Amino acid sequence: MDGRTGHSTYLMFFLAIVNFILIAYNYFIESNEIFNEFISNLWIFAVIFLIFYFPVSLMIGRWHTNTQLSVDVTMKMNEDPIIAKMIRTLLDVQTGIASEEEIKEFRESMLEIEKQGIGEF
Repeated sequence: MDGRTGHSTYLMFFLAIVNFILIAYNYFIESNEIFNEFISNLWIFAVIFLIFYFPVSLMIGRWHTNTQLSVDVTMKMNEDPIIAKMIRTLLDVQTGIASEEEIKEFRESMLEIEKQGIGEF
């Protein structure tokens, strides 16, 4: 599992950037006389590419985190069975439908989740 995570998260990111730089340099710089006059060295192209790539990727990542990620989390919460059971139990308690046994069982379930420490930072 650790090997797959390291490979897919870090090594493939590095290899994909190197691959893109090499392909872009080959097709757009070496084969084009106009660009080849300005950027004749692969290392210069790589540095220029990285100078522009990282700020743009940070801006796109920030936009995604601020907009799409909150939408995804909200949609997942609406499908979460634990959240649904919590809301149903709260409604049943408020309306007097829930028995003492159901309330006790639900409380024990929530305490068990809290003991696992999921989501604590």
